[in-house]
Amino acid sequence: MSDIKTVLETAKTQMEKTISHLEVELAKIRAGKANPTMLDNVMVDYYGAKTTLSNVASVNTQDSRTILVQPWEKSMLTPIEKAIQAANLGFNPQNDGVLIRIIVPPLTEERRRDLAKQAKVEAEEAKIGVRNVRKDSNNEIKKLEKDGTSEDICKSAEEEVQNLTNSFIRKIDELLVEKEAEIMKV
Repeated sequence: MSDIKTVLETAKTQMEKTISHLEVELAKIRAGKANPTMLDNVMVDYYGAKTTLSNVASVNTQDSRTILVQPWEKSMLTPIEKAIQAANLGFNPQNDGVLIRIIVPPLTEERRRDLAKQAKVEAEEAKIGVRNVRKDSNNEIKKLEKDGTSEDICKSAEEEVQNLTNSFIRKIDELLVEKEAEIMKV
């Protein structure tokens, strides 16, 4: 019985991690408001090594339309500016010699639709992740059944895994609807 319990706990933990990952990915999709996470994927050439922007500078928001990037070293201003432009995020960084100011432009209708599609892709990947956890859990339960665990216990465990899967898929759908509404709001 404890083996079944372990399989169920592992499945729930992995599905929760999938949801957490989805939340992080959705936060990176900009919805018109400036957010420091928009620059999470920017890689800066730091003395020959590719480094994340957050490791070479402080990234904050000044207001709902402005992101401020203040490098730890003044010599990093130009490489950071180049990295932001190379990331192709649709931003035009302004270097004033002390920090880099990024004015987040308002989203066009077409860009909003593209971002909504991107959010759908992230949600679909999360659903695939949850379904893979379900498949792995059911395979573990079948192994336990072959090893002598009662068929009734295994059937109820499979039903519980399916219920977990359904609830996490619903949570993914809710997150997607929320993000799409945030993106499409003008």
